Amino acid sequence: MKRSFKAILALVMTFVFIVTVSGFSFAKAKKDNVVKLKIYVDYADEDTKTPYDYAVAALKKAMPNVELDLDVMARDDGQKLKTYAQTGNLPDIFVVSQEQINIFKKSGNILTLDQYAGDFKKKMIPSNMNELVTDDGHIYSFPFAGNEYITWYYNKDLFKKYNVKVPTNYNELMTAVKKFKANNIIPLSIFAKEKWPCVALYDTFATRFEPKGIMKLDSLQGKASDKGYLTAADRIVKLVDAGLVSKGCTNLNYDQAASLFYQGKAAMFINGEWEIAASEKALGSKVDWMYYPTGDAATNAKTKTIWSGGGGPGGFAVSPATPNKELAAKVAAFMALKYAECKYTTRGNPLVATKVTAPIIVQYPPMMKKLAATIPTMTSTTGFSWQMGTPMVKAALEDASQSLLAGSYTAQQFAKDVDKAIEQAKVK
Repeated sequence: MKRSFKAILALVMTFVFIVTVSGFSFAKAKKDNVVKLKIYVDYADEDTKTPYDYAVAALKKAMPNVELDLDVMARDDGQKLKTYAQTGNLPDIFVVSQEQINIFKKSGNILTLDQYAGDFKKKMIPSNMNELVTDDGHIYSFPFAGNEYITWYYNKDLFKKYNVKVPTNYNELMTAVKKFKANNIIPLSIFAKEKWPCVALYDTFATRFEPKGIMKLDSLQGKASDKGYLTAADRIVKLVDAGLVSKGCTNLNYDQAASLFYQGKAAMFINGEWEIAASEKALGSKVDWMYYPTGDAATNAKTKTIWSGGGGPGGFAVSPATPNKELAAKVAAFMALKYAECKYTTRGNPLVATKVTAPIIVQYPPMMKKLAATIPTMTSTTGFSWQMGTPMVKAALEDASQSLLAGSYTAQQFAKDVDKAIEQAKVK
């Protein structure tokens, strides 16, 4: 009996040892299974820390075997990242701008993500595809930030006071301009001392005829003398002659032009969507934005979904040297989606590249809420003058667009000056 007890005890101890060793081996195997990826992102303030922390928390639940080693981005105009590339030390995942994509794809320092982007592509907002696909047709990063938009703002009280219909097309805009001018109200305030708003204004007219707007001129695919572009310039000339802008508007800076609008001396104001917060702070419920009133009534339904402004490729990229290309690409795409989700739901920012289905936590102010509902209906965007890639055409278009607002400048002269630059650029 005593010997049997010892035998049983020995078997139990052996079993415990085997289980313990096996458990240790399993735990070690599980620990060895963790993949660490170095990630280079901006992490300096609430706007950058919040989306990163949000995305990392989601990643831990979705991919518990992945650990991110954060390398905080230096705010040095991309120099540190360029140094990483030059020395062969790129992180597995890093955030890039359009400029860096163009540099890195030439030097082979960025992974082409086409084969990993199938699911991500389905989640893109259609009008934001310019944020994902580059000019060469390839994908090098997963975007989270969306396009920026040129926006026409208007003072609802002034339109009501002078019994003016909020214009939806060119003819109604001309009527509104004449009515406000007759009542000593500046129809449209614009800080035309800077040239980009002048180009933006022109683009809101040009896109009623050519969806690619100024970017088609920049790519040397169109001419300013083409019918649509010429008509756009001619409409601005006619509106300026009718009193669209204040005399000397080309000497107004942003603060001066915005002040005219905030003080009720101007009925409309043009700027980017980033103006929403400032205008609502100054005017409260008196202010709203309108669809571009620059086309024809017959084509309004079609052209109202075409917006001026835009963006370019950028977001989470992957190093071609990472030993875990497929996983790194999967993580990069996941991070981009969660960044966008955080911005959209908790940061009050609907300007994201991808569709978000999560419920909104932080409510948007009225104009931003209206814009958030409109973005999914947009069919295309163009670009800002600073996004133009042909310097000669950019300079000519900026000068010519500003001249349209100064008066004594015809649509024909506009076309001649811009087309000259386009032809010169084709030769070079």
